[in-house]
Amino acid sequence: MKLLVDAGNSRLKWACWDGAVLGAAASAANAGLDPGALWQDSAIPAAVWVASVAGDAANTKLVRAIRKRFGIEPVFAATRARACGVRIAYAEPSRLGVDRFLGLIAAHAQERSAVAIAGCGTALTLDALAADGTHLGGLIAAGPQLAQTALRGGAARLADVAAGRVVEIADNSADAIESGTWLSVAALTMRFLGRVERRLGQVPALILSGGGAATLSALLDVPHRVDPELVLRGLATFADCAR
Repeated sequence: MKLLVDAGNSRLKWACWDGAVLGAAASAANAGLDPGALWQDSAIPAAVWVASVAGDAANTKLVRAIRKRFGIEPVFAATRARACGVRIAYAEPSRLGVDRFLGLIAAHAQERSAVAIAGCGTALTLDALAADGTHLGGLIAAGPQLAQTALRGGAARLADVAAGRVVEIADNSADAIESGTWLSVAALTMRFLGRVERRLGQVPALILSGGGAATLSALLDVPHRVDPELVLRGLATFADCAR
């Protein structure tokens, strides 16, 4: 059994992988998190694999907690030019976030068809993958919450505006900010999907992941599926390929 850990910008998520089934995922917010308090009741795994886009300080704390609890040196996944049937488009593959890399691996293993992936979290990441595993590239934009923080921090009259609702046309600033940021993400996702379809000559399957996936899902009018554990699934496949 392997313990898989997805260390994001705002949350830490983990699950166990037995080689066939991914266990139920658990998560905790990074803010004020003491990794040493995690996994106290967990069995000792054969290995611990980590996918991290967090900073060095957070990674150091995580490594110390894993060593102390399990006596194991964790393996950090890193983006490669080729892995598990996927070929990365970036000339410098290491510049592609490992979360995006693993999402592509999971999508290719699941779909075996053209895929577009929208990862909606602190950032919105969009990636396109041909059926043969060729990564076409993607886009990065601010996620809705980050965009809202930027608006409130950069415009004096918006600093004290409360959270709002997502509506098509807002009649107050709270709803206008909430709606504008979320609908922008939805519009960019739809535009990207259309460009991928034009590029490949076929409609790609659309997969949503990340903490904002459920909200984004409600704003889209095209077939898609939500996979909150896409990165963990990719990490499981990657760890098995590495073996």
